[in-house]
Amino acid sequence: MPTRLRRVVAARYSPETRRRIKQSIGSGGVGQMPGKVRGASLATLRRSLVAGSGALVITVGGRPRIAFVDDGLSPETTRRAGLGAVTAALDSAGVDYFCVRNQERQATTVAVADSDRARALAALQELSRTLPAYFGPRGPESKRIVPAYQPANWRRFSRARTLRLFWYRTDPGQNVVLGPENGCDIEFWAREDDRLVAPRRNFITESVPVEAPSVEVPATTFTAPWGTRTSTAMTVRTRAEFTTKVPGDIPFPVDVVYTWVDGSDPAWLRRRSEFTGADYHAEAANAARYANHDELRYSLRSLATYAPWVRTIYLVTDDQTPEWLDTEQPGIKVVSHREIFTDPAALPTFNSHAIESQLHHIDGLAEHFLYFNDDVFLGREMAPGDFFLANGLTQFFPSPALVPLGPPSSDDVPVSIAGKNNRALIQERFGTTPVQKMRHVPHALNRTVLSEIEDEFAEQHRATAAQRFRSPEDIAIPSSLYHYYAFHTGRALAGDLEYVYIDVSLPNAGNRLDRLLLSRDRDVFCLNDTLSTEEDFDRSTRLLHPFLESYFPVPSRYERPA
Repeated sequence: MPTRLRRVVAARYSPETRRRIKQSIGSGGVGQMPGKVRGASLATLRRSLVAGSGALVITVGGRPRIAFVDDGLSPETTRRAGLGAVTAALDSAGVDYFCVRNQERQATTVAVADSDRARALAALQELSRTLPAYFGPRGPESKRIVPAYQPANWRRFSRARTLRLFWYRTDPGQNVVLGPENGCDIEFWAREDDRLVAPRRNFITESVPVEAPSVEVPATTFTAPWGTRTSTAMTVRTRAEFTTKVPGDIPFPVDVVYTWVDGSDPAWLRRRSEFTGADYHAEAANAARYANHDELRYSLRSLATYAPWVRTIYLVTDDQTPEWLDTEQPGIKVVSHREIFTDPAALPTFNSHAIESQLHHIDGLAEHFLYFNDDVFLGREMAPGDFFLANGLTQFFPSPALVPLGPPSSDDVPVSIAGKNNRALIQERFGTTPVQKMRHVPHALNRTVLSEIEDEFAEQHRATAAQRFRSPEDIAIPSSLYHYYAFHTGRALAGDLEYVYIDVSLPNAGNRLDRLLLSRDRDVFCLNDTLSTEEDFDRSTRLLHPFLESYFPVPSRYERPA
């Protein structure tokens, strides 16, 4: 929009109205279409739809596209659907294939002998007509999407060494669209003597024997290479070489731990008022400070969608369970503070530092786990290797924000006080001075290291665990001290993530949420709420609920049916 016109709009309309205008303009990702959009008509696309295919016409980037609705939409289900369609078409045509472990983790790859090119292309062309498909961009610099359901477009691939087929898929509410990044590549391997040679690099080998037998493996070997709890009977063929475990593969399970409290629960508020000495009614009147926006529900959705490899999720609470949580589902367990505190006299506690100090006592917890706050979300697909190295080292993510130098003072906010206390321990033990805070991201942790910290700094550890409320003597263990201690003892290293922190109580929060929803370009984001009044809480709720429901529209299996 020209600058002059933007100024006119800004002068005439309120910020909320401008946001609605931008949302309507930016909703070109998915939505209802006019009769003609950028050179293509609805009638043209609808003629391409096959009755009973379950497809519909949506807009993607302002262009009409054919898409399929998926109730359980995720990158993994999208890959599985595409790989299943391609391999079934090749099987039906009698074309041999094998799946390849490629270098691009988001897509799948199927290899076909170049001598079978003509039959393979004919089978895939028929598939693309029956289930309207698209050709993905050719090369990293290209963004051009070409309909594969139009026969004329296949001529350009008659001698191509590779091509990508994909199907647009969307959730029932048409909030999210997955497409070319989760497509299926078809490679044509040329014969050289007694070997088939790859047309491009892959993750394992440049060639395989022509006559070697194939092996049948679960499709999830390629569609969910880091693991998944989704069960499927679908299998695919590959060569033994592509089942090889390499040094970079994560060999261990990864769990997730959340700490959670329902701060509006009357029983919890009464317990809290007993120890604060405050009147219960005063505590209840200020419950907005502790109330939640249902963030946990959506954070779990982000895990189910973008990290299906997580083994078990542990929810640590003060004997509270969200009413919507299905605790009968495998893979999720609610853990009481009573089960993890070594000193029962410290309970009840309302100190997050104290609770965090006991997480490694969870029975059955994996040696390697991620610690989440419920206001932290995965913004796109992640791998275990984004947080851990295959040799067990953990990664941490320093923030550009600094812990003020000097000893703790009454002017410091609680997070700075705990950071300074952590720093004093690291200075005394290792002789360095940590100055950076850590980002609000999932914290990659190791149980053995946490136990070692409990022994190494026993006095400070016990003091923190014993404080019912935050104290000037607290140390912050999993979010800070752990990372510096593990780094100095050779068991952690600094990493990097595409990340954004949004304080939803600030005036610009709405615009920042809109941009995040439109771009979906962050690995992790934190939606922190520093509100202090009920009016602010209501405003934050009006912002957050529509955003979270649009970003994570697919219910996880951990939710009870509505």
